[in-house]
Amino acid sequence: MAPQWLTVVAWAALATGLVCALAVIIDIRGLGYRQRMPIMGWVWPVNAVYLGPLALWAYYRFGRPRSGRWRAEHGDPPDTPDWATTGIGVMHCGAGCTLGDIIAESAIFMLGVAIAGRAIWAEYVGDYALALLLGIAFQYFAIAPMRGLSLGKGLWQAAKADVLSLTAFEVGLFGWMALMAFVFFPAPGLHPDSAAYWFLMQVGMMLGFVTAYPVNAWLIRKGIKEAM
Repeated sequence: MAPQWLTVVAWAALATGLVCALAVIIDIRGLGYRQRMPIMGWVWPVNAVYLGPLALWAYYRFGRPRSGRWRAEHGDPPDTPDWATTGIGVMHCGAGCTLGDIIAESAIFMLGVAIAGRAIWAEYVGDYALALLLGIAFQYFAIAPMRGLSLGKGLWQAAKADVLSLTAFEVGLFGWMALMAFVFFPAPGLHPDSAAYWFLMQVGMMLGFVTAYPVNAWLIRKGIKEAM
């Protein structure tokens, strides 16, 4: 069982993330600040789920100016600094990882799946597989339209751009999950039916952002991954 203070903090953090995600969705879908790259309309709110106010700030600073409506109102947006371009690239990868992790974690818990008697090993397999599938899909819908690629070539380029980035993201997250399972909350541990679990997963995703950042900087610099 999580201590009461952690549960309170968890609910506050989760609510903040959801409110920030909703604010981005309203701005893009409701107010018409639709992204010129449609997939980014999903990337920004998904990242807000775990990055909260930081993602909201980044959206208003770097995402909103890329919309057609903002350009019509203000003209060309200012240049995006390299550090922000890399951060947006990590968010693009992080969106697939986040959705994959949420879906896989929930499914594994509800189905009671375990490997070698521990749920965490099943979570590692399920999280990585689904995150990879969604991550490549996110990359495909960014790279293929920009480069005018066919389905096959687009998927290949998406895989090249995403596998290393996604793996680096999961290194940070999986390391944190190991601490959750074996150090902070050993058996019976925390499970996806508690707010504390998902709050700690938010923290793990932030760590994944950190571990994926240098890899994305290299991928963008080498032209393997498109600057978002």
